[in-house]
Amino acid sequence: MAAEKAAEKSSGRLVLVSTDVLPDIVLKVLDAKSMRARGEVGSSAEACRAVGISRSAYYKYKDCVWSYEEQLTNRIISIYLVLKDEKGVLSSIIKGLYELGMNILTINQNIPVDSVASVTVSCRFEKGTLETGALKAALKGIDGVVDVKIISGE
Repeated sequence: MAAEKAAEKSSGRLVLVSTDVLPDIVLKVLDAKSMRARGEVGSSAEACRAVGISRSAYYKYKDCVWSYEEQLTNRIISIYLVLKDEKGVLSSIIKGLYELGMNILTINQNIPVDSVASVTVSCRFEKGTLETGALKAALKGIDGVVDVKIISGE
């Protein structure tokens, strides 16, 4: 009875495991899933052929293994902006974030009230560290930006 309860508790648990000790099949399934997600192949069968695994192995593991991208989880920042209701201001923000090496994940803009609109942007920065003071200064320097606040990721 105790063994059955232990088995029930361990079912579905998530653990982090170094790729050094994982069987090759698991790593190949991860590679195949990544190829599918990026559109490098048109089907799961093509992905399986490309990485050298059977479709049955792929389907056995595909819903049970995920890649943990530690560098991505710590590099997301959310920015709250108040912008003048003028043509091109949001486009300038997007361009500015691109020039700072940011990958925009979400943009939420509200309807303008009293000639200003609030916008929340979530971004991932790709390289190195991000100096939030420099980010705020760069965004505040864009014509039409009234206010900038970092709401998460500082």
